[in-house]
Amino acid sequence: MKIGILGTGNIGATLATKLSAAGHAVKVANSRGPDTIDVDILKNGARAVTAADAVTGVDVVIMSTPLRALPKIAPLVAVLPEDVIVIDTSNYYPARDTEISAIEAGMAESVWVANELGRPIAKAWNAITSASFAEKGVPAGSAGRIAIPVAADGERERDVAMALVEETGLDAFYSGTLAESWRQQPGSPCYCTDLTRDEMPAALESAERKRLPKRRDLAIEAIMERVGDSTTNPDSDYAVRLTRALFM
Repeated sequence: MKIGILGTGNIGATLATKLSAAGHAVKVANSRGPDTIDVDILKNGARAVTAADAVTGVDVVIMSTPLRALPKIAPLVAVLPEDVIVIDTSNYYPARDTEISAIEAGMAESVWVANELGRPIAKAWNAITSASFAEKGVPAGSAGRIAIPVAADGERERDVAMALVEETGLDAFYSGTLAESWRQQPGSPCYCTDLTRDEMPAALESAERKRLPKRRDLAIEAIMERVGDSTTNPDSDYAVRLTRALFM
């Protein structure tokens, strides 16, 4: 497939390397321009382009940016043909993204994103740490393969997102509609806890919506105390131990 990735942070960079290694034609862009993209991201054939070029002539657009970047991305997505699949990897962190009243009032993050874009989306790759994503992908059928939830309202969005997740070394687990995607938001039992496919149903079912924000914020406080700032990611083993203790 022809895939455009917006964002070269930890998740976006891994998506670019893994999807290009899987044989897809990948274009990747960030907010600073193609000359600023690390050459290591391009090692498997991905091309560094402008944001406008990244969403031109593609089958899939993957948005891998903080939620606060959506106002800049929305105009690019607005002109996409209807048959282009849009996949969002973002999570809402109010201290970073500023408070969004609709989400604070209980709207699922994915529903808010779809409403802002004015088109269907799928939600994937949001519920895994960047370290686990980069380091722990294994071939299908491997024992202990990590599963991640994928939410979508439409069958086509669901099927494409799940197929691409599988190609990045993870088991794709359909978690339901966008309205139910709060079950994979920060603070939920399946969020960054490195569960297997067999463990995923119980984790989704046991999510308690009202408790998610507090658990999310507790995890951020613990990580900041450990690493000293709000941008450095801890190693995957520590992060998974922490999220399992707080979220499950």
